[in-house]
Amino acid sequence: MASPNVVELTEANWNEYVTSGTLVVADFWAPWCGPCRRLASTIDAVADQFAGKVKVGKLNVDENPQLAVKYDVMTIPRILFFKGSDKPVHTESGVLSPEELSKLITQHA
Repeated sequence: MASPNVVELTEANWNEYVTSGTLVVADFWAPWCGPCRRLASTIDAVADQFAGKVKVGKLNVDENPQLAVKYDVMTIPRILFFKGSDKPVHTESGVLSPEELSKLITQHA
């Protein structure tokens, strides 16, 4: 992860991170996924843009398959938005531009 504002999410830190009360943007991805690699710069950009206001994390579905199954992630990249609980308030699939993702974050923050 290029941005210091992006946290590596795992099954070990998931509940604490996602239920913090702050809006959490969780990118479900895998290293072999071309669209996921294209989305990485957008994730870094919004993490820097919203630093201190929104938490941004990436979850590798190959290393954390139980969470991928729990959230019915069948295609990646997939972005889930959480606010105060482990139930997503919004979900997006595919590659988004920084502007599209920023707009969604603003709507849900």
